[in-house]
Amino acid sequence: MSFSILLYGHTDFSGWRAAARRLLLAGVPPWQVVFSFKDTPDLFGSDLPPPEAEGTFRVSRRFLDLAAAASLHSDPERFALLYRILWRLRSQPALLDLSTDADIARANDMAKNVRRDIHKMHAFVRFREMPAGEGERMVAWFEPEHHIIEAGAPFFARRFPNMLWSILSPEVSAHWNGDDLSFGPGAGRKDAPEHDRLEEMWKAYYASIFNPARLKPNAMRSEMPEKYWNNLPEAELIAPLMAEARKRTEDMVRRGATAPKANRQTPIPARVPSIPVAGDALDALREKARGCRMCPLWKPATQTVFGEGPQEAEIMFVGEQPGDKEDLAGHPFIGPAGQLFDRALGEAGLDRSSAYITNAVKHFKFTPRGKIRLHQKPNTTEIRACRPWLDQELDIVKPKLVIALGATAAQSLFGRAMPIGPNRGQFLRAGDARALITVHPSYLLRVPEEERKAEEYARFVEDLKLAHLVLKKAA
Repeated sequence: MSFSILLYGHTDFSGWRAAARRLLLAGVPPWQVVFSFKDTPDLFGSDLPPPEAEGTFRVSRRFLDLAAAASLHSDPERFALLYRILWRLRSQPALLDLSTDADIARANDMAKNVRRDIHKMHAFVRFREMPAGEGERMVAWFEPEHHIIEAGAPFFARRFPNMLWSILSPEVSAHWNGDDLSFGPGAGRKDAPEHDRLEEMWKAYYASIFNPARLKPNAMRSEMPEKYWNNLPEAELIAPLMAEARKRTEDMVRRGATAPKANRQTPIPARVPSIPVAGDALDALREKARGCRMCPLWKPATQTVFGEGPQEAEIMFVGEQPGDKEDLAGHPFIGPAGQLFDRALGEAGLDRSSAYITNAVKHFKFTPRGKIRLHQKPNTTEIRACRPWLDQELDIVKPKLVIALGATAAQSLFGRAMPIGPNRGQFLRAGDARALITVHPSYLLRVPEEERKAEEYARFVEDLKLAHLVLKKAA
């Protein structure tokens, strides 16, 4: 007897999971199961429901994460593959560690392709304003390779919470009304506007941030395949900008370096920690952030202080904003709080050089008091303005664990106020990563009593040790 399991749509992972559990507990082997979809039912199966069975069977979070990602692949055999792996896990508990196994290699490759497709969606969706008279809504067209619209759309709800938008695709469309994210039927390319009044401004901005000295055509085509160019307003600029790159680079060399602002009297630290060089994607993002004008904080600041660390970092630390010394040197967490942070990391068994370290806000906000610049807490508008940079850092690095250092970092990560007290020490979700909230190292410097200062520092180290333990278990 064979069982034909009918799933409701191509992204019905919960339906597959429920059916797989019943099949497994009933002892139904993979070769007796056919998974099909509501719009393409299997013609040869029995169409019987999974047999009832009692008992329990536990699988690791690692398998569930792998299965959830691979289930969005376009391969019609993906759910059969996942059930076969689940069946084998009963007798081979270490199966997921066998990267050379054909089933595991195939599932890992599926999950990798799905995550890459989601990254492409985040990077290459371009919203255009609907023509006058059709409502105040921004609409984008995107053609994914896999079934990732529902998985990728929440990113835009966090990034553009105050904008009404729709993302249309052939299979399914996503819609945001300012409060709720919903999904509807697919659409056609003609249903999305082809241009809008803001496009010339965007193209002018893109041309202004294009750095000919960093031009790597092969890497660019790898990160931005030409099949997406039809949806990108800036695509028509790429060929002429590439053609002019050599001349512009020679002009830049001839002009020489631009001198930094000379209105700061605090000395630059003599020693800056050695930070691993990140990959091309982070380099390109860092270069774009140099010209950020999303809020007024750039005007008095010396420079943008972007995140630093390896692109493949498993852990990301997010602070509030750069301080005086960070603003002058251009590196995060090198002042007094950064030195205390380094000491705590060492005591917790964490290596700073293997972590990605950044801030929720990339410019130093301060009030001048004579020769001193006093730190000011960034407000909600400034945090939201800087959120796109943090979103892209998270999307590129894809850390397994994100540590929010202080209330500002937590607000930026979760999009709302997250009090440290009730949330500290709890593992939460920030996008695709687990998240942990703790205090900012600068708080430890401000604790007045020495005895309490020591207690608070010890508690901070314990938070970092907890993070270290989680990473070791995930390895």
